[in-house]
Amino acid sequence: MARIYTRTGDKGETGLLGNVRVSKDSLRVSAYGEVDELNSVLGLVRSSSQNTEINTLLEGLQRDLFTMGADLASPTKEGRNVQQVTKDMIMELEKTIDILQGKLPPLSAFILPGGGETGALLHLSRCVARRAERSLVTLSRKENVNENMIPYINRLSDLLFVMARFANHQDGKREMEWHLAK
Repeated sequence: MARIYTRTGDKGETGLLGNVRVSKDSLRVSAYGEVDELNSVLGLVRSSSQNTEINTLLEGLQRDLFTMGADLASPTKEGRNVQQVTKDMIMELEKTIDILQGKLPPLSAFILPGGGETGALLHLSRCVARRAERSLVTLSRKENVNENMIPYINRLSDLLFVMARFANHQDGKREMEWHLAK
């Protein structure tokens, strides 16, 4: 049986694809760590949701996030034999947003995160996606990253917002509005 521990990271470094060693606090490792955290939060949403449509979407998103993690972990040509985030993936998110939005009443105010459990967890997921997006933007200012990653994660956070509204709508949970003070 293969051991899960390798001891190669005991001095604060980790290996990327293409035999590159970097510090565990590098911008790249932080970015894919936050993408991994988002993936785990989506798994939490799936474990609590009874909604087949949402769970099917979430599984696809989790697979996309594994692709993004592999893409981030392969910064060199030697590591480039992995799937990458593509424009088609972004377009698929946009299509899904449009479909779900078509099933919802129009927004007339800001929405407080919450509603039912699934909706609230999707709002949490959206916040984690925004943090991952900030990390990707920071990384992209210092290193080359796939140009599709930032638009993908931006659109993903939009989708998670719409999915939260959709879950609350389907579960009959009221959305609490917030309005600017007059």
